[in-house]
Amino acid sequence: MSTHTIDDRVDGDDNAVDTPVPTPATSVAEAIRARRTIRHYRPEPVPADLLDTLLELAVEAPTSWNLQDRSIVVVSDDADARAGLIAATGGQPQAHEAPVLLVFVAEPQAWREDRADVYERAHRNGAWNDEFVAMFAAESERFQRDLAARGMLREYAVKDAMIAATYVLLAATELGLATSPMNGWDEDSVKRAIGVGDRDDLAVALVVAVGYPTEERRHPGRRPIERNVFRGRYGAR
Repeated sequence: MSTHTIDDRVDGDDNAVDTPVPTPATSVAEAIRARRTIRHYRPEPVPADLLDTLLELAVEAPTSWNLQDRSIVVVSDDADARAGLIAATGGQPQAHEAPVLLVFVAEPQAWREDRADVYERAHRNGAWNDEFVAMFAAESERFQRDLAARGMLREYAVKDAMIAATYVLLAATELGLATSPMNGWDEDSVKRAIGVGDRDDLAVALVVAVGYPTEERRHPGRRPIERNVFRGRYGAR
């Protein structure tokens, strides 16, 4: 099993030195530039108010058709869940050391559930009127049925969950926390660890470690923007 994180594979963030608790970022742009994947964490817990804020910001992430078809399982003090995630991630140090592990769960069948509360909230907030709600409900169901026919429900739900995970990476940086988006895990084992081993209707999108770092990782740099950004068509300069 691979024991790499997403940034390990892409960034090569391998130069680490001891560091104090990071200074909170003051803007989204600063958070994007400052964030690094951290493998090693201090044992102190994430304060409850910071964790609550982080989760509140995570669920603000957009989802296709406002389905909100993703959930987050917070693993901190549950020893059995922690042990399961350590095993599922191949013994990566983040799973051992980070005080909080967030498992982002995609819910491909969420569109089949009653969404009256979503529509009522949007109506109450003045975002959608009755006519829009009726149209939106019908069109979103048509869209989801088409996805189901093409076998793409899981893909769309995982995308939504990944957007929420990205919000966590940036929001955590703004709050002075370190993160590691973890790859290289066994999905069935992760699902068993969080109590959904029998749920074929759910998928794991990402596992994210959160806490205070014991290391500082230097930015390895990125290729020039011209290497990866094209205008109008792929490959066009």
